[in-house]
Amino acid sequence: MRNAFVEELVSYASENSKVALVVGDLGYSVVEPFADRFPERFINAGVAEQNMMGLAAGMASEGYHVFVYSIANFPTFRCAEQIRNDVDYHKLPVTVVSVGGGLAYGNMGYSHHAIQDYGLMRMFPNMLIAAPGDPMEVRACMRYLSANPQTSYLRLGKAGEHCLHPNVPNIEPGYWLNIKNGDDSCQTLLTTGAVLGMAEKWLSSSRYQGFALHSMPLWSMATKLKQARQLAHWKSVITIEDHLADCGFGSWLRESLEDSPQFMSRVIVRALDSKVCGMVGTQSMLNELGGLSMVKE
Repeated sequence: MRNAFVEELVSYASENSKVALVVGDLGYSVVEPFADRFPERFINAGVAEQNMMGLAAGMASEGYHVFVYSIANFPTFRCAEQIRNDVDYHKLPVTVVSVGGGLAYGNMGYSHHAIQDYGLMRMFPNMLIAAPGDPMEVRACMRYLSANPQTSYLRLGKAGEHCLHPNVPNIEPGYWLNIKNGDDSCQTLLTTGAVLGMAEKWLSSSRYQGFALHSMPLWSMATKLKQARQLAHWKSVITIEDHLADCGFGSWLRESLEDSPQFMSRVIVRALDSKVCGMVGTQSMLNELGGLSMVKE
């Protein structure tokens, strides 16, 4: 995912001289293609996330589309006030890029867990969440954001996610993206983010045999009204996310049904148990301990 992001960013910057990348003293072995080609538009802000976000907001106010890159919890919680006051409320074209969403950095300790970030970022009214499920969806998200610069949050995995799409898909905010048709047209798994590969494996189990598979790479507070009509076609929709259930993606989907309560019981949420907040371990181990095993009794 990271390589797809940088390749798309370099392509975007080659066509637009107002594209900049700001990092928080990390990303080495990933961001060099941009830094080497556009050194005047590459800034290492150091380990100073609040300053980094303020810098990005200032550049964006002068016409730049700024990408701010760091490990998932650092450019979010450490500078939440600057994102809210300086970026979101001014509707500035700053894309907060979080690498290692979920429990991808789980073996570095719970300070690196990013399992509450959806809850934070989706509360900002102008924030578009871009949570691609594979490298092709990363490219699709980048191309959408390049064509529509805006306040946004791009959440990347780092586990070498494989491609489920043969080509770059067309995506729109709030719309479900079909990955696989199921034998049973009434039931589907719906993911956001890097758990797409996990969900695809679940389809091989007897528990989810016949299910379809969808992802939603782009969603926000503003796209809730698009959900009831899409959900009406399904008897059962199981959401999957590497995030806590509270204030996560499944919670967002249920909130979107406030005016269509007849569909509420159709949504089943599979998310992480809060007990993983204090745990340290590999991503796969923590996902399983948190309840994202293939079959839930």
